[in-house]
Amino acid sequence: MAKVLIIGAGGVGNVVTHKCAQIQSVFSEILLASRTKEKCDAIAASVDHPNLSTAQVNADQSSEVSALIKDFQPDIVINVALPYQDLPIMDACLEMGVNYLDTANYEPPDEAKFEYKWQWAYHERYKQAGLTAILGCGFDPGVTGVFTAYALKHYFDEIHYLDIVDCNAGNHGQAFATNFNPEINIREITQNGRYYKHGDWVEVEPFAIHRPIHYPEIGPRESYLLYHEELESLVKNVPTIKRARFWMTFSESYINHLKVLENVGLTRIEPIEYEGQQIVPLQFLKAVLPQPSSLGQTYEGQTSIGCHIRGIKDGQERSYYVYNNCDHAEAFKEVGAQAIAYTTGVPAMIGALLVATGEWQGAGVFNVEQMNPDPFMEKLGTYGLPWHEVFDASEFTD
Repeated sequence: MAKVLIIGAGGVGNVVTHKCAQIQSVFSEILLASRTKEKCDAIAASVDHPNLSTAQVNADQSSEVSALIKDFQPDIVINVALPYQDLPIMDACLEMGVNYLDTANYEPPDEAKFEYKWQWAYHERYKQAGLTAILGCGFDPGVTGVFTAYALKHYFDEIHYLDIVDCNAGNHGQAFATNFNPEINIREITQNGRYYKHGDWVEVEPFAIHRPIHYPEIGPRESYLLYHEELESLVKNVPTIKRARFWMTFSESYINHLKVLENVGLTRIEPIEYEGQQIVPLQFLKAVLPQPSSLGQTYEGQTSIGCHIRGIKDGQERSYYVYNNCDHAEAFKEVGAQAIAYTTGVPAMIGALLVATGEWQGAGVFNVEQMNPDPFMEKLGTYGLPWHEVFDASEFTD
């Protein structure tokens, strides 16, 4: 029996709350908190759990999070708030002696820079406190790291090439919208692309490298090389990797809209003065775009996310592809959320479940690929994200 504090009441927070509530034998008490309590109350009204409560908290302020933890006394905090708030929440968990889990790495508000260094710096303090902190336990990052660890444990002696592929083939009917927080999403995809090759990082212009990739049940979709945070931890924790890349699909319409927004300055994160006030253009854009949580009701189609892996087993080269497809409409039918939120929220719940039940143990700060992948993979299908394997797949031979 465990008490869980969930911080963040967006689409992912909604999914995490629903999924935790489905396992009352483990998550006996749930507290959902965010800056806007009304959002928490709306989620709570749709969830069936006898011990679910809500609270207001400003997660920018570590002292407020600490006070909430002191009052509720959770066994673990699931952070699905903004990446800017990772460090204050980690500080509060460390101060109050509580385990921590998140789905996205910290980034400074004034710079679109994705690095684990700020959170990895907490390792010794969490270790000395005897606490567990799990970083990046969504889908990508998250399941993609577990997929890689599972492949290494069961099918490879050495992994040499890793291509993570992410396709959203859904249609929500909007002219332009992002599938998760618009500010975070646009910051992520407009930075330079990067991939790892033979010990170095190769940097390229945004969207400069692209190719058609075949996705199961979807077909070929144009996919663009991006930098994604799990590449940094995977090449560190799987040191035999020679090259690691991340690919994501975008429609031509999406890219055209994005280019226009960039050209007129609405994706900038530097403040400008407007009618005597300082505003950040990207934050203004976020305010006028559709809320990601509002997209689910009309969303149709699937996501497909997986790992293409090549390496050596018993001296022989082999290839392996592991993936999940998730249906937007089915996710909405179950928990009232589109598949992007669902594929992030389910793994966060599973990670917290494994920590709460002692199947994932360790004092310090860890990325998911450092933990035992087997119990995670066992539960992934059970709780809504079935996975599939293809051996000797040949999508990537270059």
